[in-house]
Amino acid sequence: MSTNSAGGTIAWAGGYDLLVTLLTFGGERRFREKLLVPAKLRAGEAVLDIGCGTGTLALLAKKHVGASGSVLGIDAAPEMIARAHMKSRRKGVAAEFQVAAAQSLPFADKSFDVVLSTVMLHHLRRESREQALREARRVLKPGGRVVAVDFVKMPGKGLMAHFISHGQVDPRALVSLVETGGLTVVDSGPVGMWNLQFVVGRRELEA
Repeated sequence: MSTNSAGGTIAWAGGYDLLVTLLTFGGERRFREKLLVPAKLRAGEAVLDIGCGTGTLALLAKKHVGASGSVLGIDAAPEMIARAHMKSRRKGVAAEFQVAAAQSLPFADKSFDVVLSTVMLHHLRRESREQALREARRVLKPGGRVVAVDFVKMPGKGLMAHFISHGQVDPRALVSLVETGGLTVVDSGPVGMWNLQFVVGRRELEA
């Protein structure tokens, strides 16, 4: 959930986990599982989690894809990746993590079945969001899918509205963003928590 200088890197890993715990009233696992529902992960798939933060979602994704699948989480903040490694060791879950920026992925073309981008695009400037989606498409296998989840415009005040006040997008703009990345939108809708919206984009099969 953090970015490079084109957005704003979140480096306070321990405090970040505490904040998520408070915002979800201790239900972070349930929250993360909701984020994974649109991905429809299957055993054996190779998954990339961009802006993975402290790795909680990636570790859950690994349980979905099983021993025959793989999950790699990337984040631009070394502090986040260090904490993700710690969680992986502590929980005994074989997900991998490395420092990298979503806008410049250090992976070969057509490497992954699924790319996850959950609650991180709003940290990026618009041009960086578009670059991140183009990179996501590049590393997808033909027929693979990107799952983008982010906050959409939320009226009113309060802690949650204040926390996500920067960078919110219109639901239609989130769909358009995925299409701009060269993907075909196959599903979209509300996550069912707060004002989170998901969009699933597919890289079409090549002729």
